[in-house]
Amino acid sequence: MKYPKTIFFTLFAIVLFTACHRNPLKVDISQIGDEVEVARFGRQLFDLDGKDTLQTVTELSNKYPDFFNLFTYRIIRIGGIGDEEFPKLIKTFLTDTLITQVKTTTFQEFSNIKWLEKDLQKAFKYYRFHFPDKELPTIFTYISGFNQSVVTAENIIGISLDKYLGRECSFYQQLSSTPQYKVMNMYKERIPADVAFAWAITEFEDPNPTTSVLDNMIEKGKMMYLVDAMLPDTHDTIKIGYTAQQLDWCVANAPAMWTYLIEQKMLYSTKRMDIVRYINDAPTTSGFPLESPGRTGVWIGWQIVRQYMKKHPEVTLAELMAKKDYQKILNESEYDPG
Repeated sequence: MKYPKTIFFTLFAIVLFTACHRNPLKVDISQIGDEVEVARFGRQLFDLDGKDTLQTVTELSNKYPDFFNLFTYRIIRIGGIGDEEFPKLIKTFLTDTLITQVKTTTFQEFSNIKWLEKDLQKAFKYYRFHFPDKELPTIFTYISGFNQSVVTAENIIGISLDKYLGRECSFYQQLSSTPQYKVMNMYKERIPADVAFAWAITEFEDPNPTTSVLDNMIEKGKMMYLVDAMLPDTHDTIKIGYTAQQLDWCVANAPAMWTYLIEQKMLYSTKRMDIVRYINDAPTTSGFPLESPGRTGVWIGWQIVRQYMKKHPEVTLAELMAKKDYQKILNESEYDPG
């Protein structure tokens, strides 16, 4: 069934307004002394060029043993340092023509990453404020050959800088496997939001798979609220990866989307394709008008959680992240976009 166009408001009929009250997530972090370490792993790796590769790679492996294995096994997929073919494979990676071109472009774009280090350290100070007993990760930057943008493991975050070279980067136009809607979020200002969301999923995703559209919406909404907490000064467009027009569209059409989900009995659907339709990244939301962005279910879940926390200021962020009764969160949010 197609989305009933008659219940949609005119696109951009509603504009975003900045709330006049103080952001409750803008807490005082001046007394937080702990800072995450940001290691320029990629710089150190490519500095090996022209040296005794195996010896110097071994030294790097000894310096960052956990991340080194994550990088070679999971990110560039060449196996471990003890494998017979490893010296040849790592040298091939370091000297590959495309990789060296990407390295040059990436090192130019990120010649100075002090701003990024500062933004990430600030984000994790906010995280430390809300979760004082949680360990802080070590963050590694590197070149991956256009593999996954952000990877996480226990106390580790890895950032592939070559996935954030800007929307107009010529390399991205040559990657037929990367659709344009993904390229639109491959710019450096997106890094802190991607890191915060990935860390939220790593630390707080429900180990018991969520089974309905509603459960997935609110679970991901909780993750987005943690992004709010870690990046209280960042605009919503950057946090969720929408253009201003897409965000305006969601705000203007929130009542219509909610009505549709209820009338079509989508909220409690456990069908995999229904969950994918509203939760997964896509150029648009299937069943909604083409102007809609993907992940509208995540956006709605985010608004539900925001409303819940507004209604219940006594609930701490840690308590929110521990809550698994998604129906109760919806009920107690009194969410009504109309």
